[in-house]
Amino acid sequence: MSRDPRIDAYIDKAGDFAKPILRHIRELVHQTIPGAGEAVKWGMPHFTHKGKNIAGMAAFKAHCAVMVHGDGRQDQRDGMGSYGKLNSMKALPNDSELAAKLVEARERIDTEGSAVKRVRKPQPKAELPVPQDFEAALRENLKAGATFEGFPPSQRREYVEWVSEAKQDATRAKRLATSIEWLAEGKRRNWKYER
Repeated sequence: MSRDPRIDAYIDKAGDFAKPILRHIRELVHQTIPGAGEAVKWGMPHFTHKGKNIAGMAAFKAHCAVMVHGDGRQDQRDGMGSYGKLNSMKALPNDSELAAKLVEARERIDTEGSAVKRVRKPQPKAELPVPQDFEAALRENLKAGATFEGFPPSQRREYVEWVSEAKQDATRAKRLATSIEWLAEGKRRNWKYER
């Protein structure tokens, strides 16, 4: 079992009331989860399984906290951690209860780690209707119209949105003329940014 010297230093700096609590938690984790890793995360000692957090502990001025990842708090007023503000060994949950929670955390990691994560494919956006003035301009310029029709829906959408989002008539007319020019040249809407 590998011990992180930063955790030794953390425990040594803790208050006298906290040292036995932190040492006990550390030993219990290693007895319950053989091969558990140690790390310092968010400035606090943590214990890991397959690189993922099982549990952590922290020492404050007047209390300690123990958190078993995935376990949650008993009560929002209890402070950080799963077992409230611990200020003595008597305040700790019994070893069998804590060990059971540690085993559950390890099993959760084993189960989630082996699960195949499903990647959701984004739903394709509905094709936007081409505004009448844009449609008329595409009919007048056959080359621009052919380019526009040859584009996939996402590229057609970029042009339609760009023209439709203009707030002033003059801006819309300018964007429409530029769109037809670029389409006649076979260019996508954001061609300037392509390499």
